[in-house]
Amino acid sequence: MRTGEALQALRAECPVQARLSPHADRVQEWLLGLLPDLGLALDDAALHRLTRGAFARYAGRLYPDASEADLRVLTVLFTWFFLVDDACDGPDRLTSEQIRGLRNGTLTLLSDGPRRRQAGLSGPLRRLLVLAWREPRRRMPARWRSRFADAVARHLDGTWQEAVNKEAGRRPGVDEYVELRRATSAAEVSYALVEFAGERPLPDPVYHHPLLRQIADIGNDLLSWYNDLASLERDRATAGGHNLVLAIEAELAVPSAKAVDLAVERWRESMRQFVALRAAVPSFGPTLDRAVSDHLDVVAYAVRGTIDWTLESARYPISKEGPLANASGIGRGPS
Repeated sequence: MRTGEALQALRAECPVQARLSPHADRVQEWLLGLLPDLGLALDDAALHRLTRGAFARYAGRLYPDASEADLRVLTVLFTWFFLVDDACDGPDRLTSEQIRGLRNGTLTLLSDGPRRRQAGLSGPLRRLLVLAWREPRRRMPARWRSRFADAVARHLDGTWQEAVNKEAGRRPGVDEYVELRRATSAAEVSYALVEFAGERPLPDPVYHHPLLRQIADIGNDLLSWYNDLASLERDRATAGGHNLVLAIEAELAVPSAKAVDLAVERWRESMRQFVALRAAVPSFGPTLDRAVSDHLDVVAYAVRGTIDWTLESARYPISKEGPLANASGIGRGPS
């Protein structure tokens, strides 16, 4: 199966209903007006890429019920993570040492606030994060802020490890890659943010419940592997083997088409497991069930939202041509 066919097939098979915030397009316009004020150098090409990146629509797919004000905060955070991803994985990417400095500076800001200078985090990236963190820091309890910082640390640690691997020419095996990908995807960060959007923080014992963690991990795999299929050709040239299909190719010594088939079947089996486990979640009591439901919803929306956003975003050239260009739902509002 070719990757375009695989992406279209898996989208059709995804059982999660697609949703999109009614505020998404207004927030996207607001974002594009904001970024130059933060000192982000945007020539016409960069502005066009950010416009077509549609980060507000991505955030709006994960948090469709967020207020417009909160969706602005979430969109700025999403934009920050995508700009960091570009800095760490682009043609002029940061070294592993620079990524470690970025990680430490980010965690210092999340812990101590904007008034303390952070080595390794400066310029527009610092200003963007200061802006994005203002409301969560003000509104959310200390235990949530610590949990969010832990998720950011895990993501940036994974990004650092991937950079170390690339610098050493080391390609991970499938199992190692799957675990590393759970960190580099930043899905855990998005899961924590639903508690900000819904203003219903989960107690730590519930958030870390083994069944909820298992569902979150599988949801992370589903969105990550779909992204890997979409970015396969780019990753073949730049990712140093950090892609599920490339890891399968190398470990099993199979042709690319066979590796794509195996990745697709792995995705399908994980989706079957995801649906079964989500249906088996017990009640945590009337005071917690709504917050648990919100958490599980964002895990599911992250899977479906990544699928739909991938097909409409300019970050993935495959989304702009071939059979996917007219796939149902691309470029529409809520569905």
